[in-house]
Amino acid sequence: MSAPAPASKKLSLKRIVSILLAVLIGAGLGAAGRWLFFDQPLPPLAERPNTVVGGPFSLTDQFGIRVQDADFRGKLMLVYFGYTYCPDVCPTELQTITAALETLGTAAGEIVPIFITVDPARDTVTLMKDYAANFHPALKALSGSPEDVATAARSYRIYYAKVQGEGDDDYRMDHTSIVYLMDRKGQYLAHFPAATAPERMAKRLRQAL
Repeated sequence: MSAPAPASKKLSLKRIVSILLAVLIGAGLGAAGRWLFFDQPLPPLAERPNTVVGGPFSLTDQFGIRVQDADFRGKLMLVYFGYTYCPDVCPTELQTITAALETLGTAAGEIVPIFITVDPARDTVTLMKDYAANFHPALKALSGSPEDVATAARSYRIYYAKVQGEGDDDYRMDHTSIVYLMDRKGQYLAHFPAATAPERMAKRLRQAL
């Protein structure tokens, strides 16, 4: 009888679900993704694939002000879901957004970068304010009740789940890592997978302006 596989090589059920959801999300966005990976102009709304990403949300920003998605109409939105205790992926993606916007200069004023937590239990208004200060000054860092966050995450097809550690407060969050570009009407325009270069993101943003 063969020996059991080491624990380090076993995939948890949550990890398997995370991988499957990432594949499904990628498949659902695949048609739209060609405007990200190829040097083609971004299409007008009528010619975009029927990709259902985005929708209404009502959350609280890092200054304690209640905001809704409709507040950002007339500007492009860069939307990313993560959490402040994230050790690597989240700060990396937010730095990428920051660098891309800095590349655009004054034109970046037409784009609102939005960071929505998937860990509302820990990401208080005060913590979100301190965290957001590390990135682009225009960044909106949004939190809210677990229900409000779940509503926003569903709208953007974001998977997230708590992975418990040894103590009650010792946990991390598995989550989808995609930056969405939404047009001036709040509708899906393009997306950027993890590890997209800032230069490439900036190039796509220029096309959308």
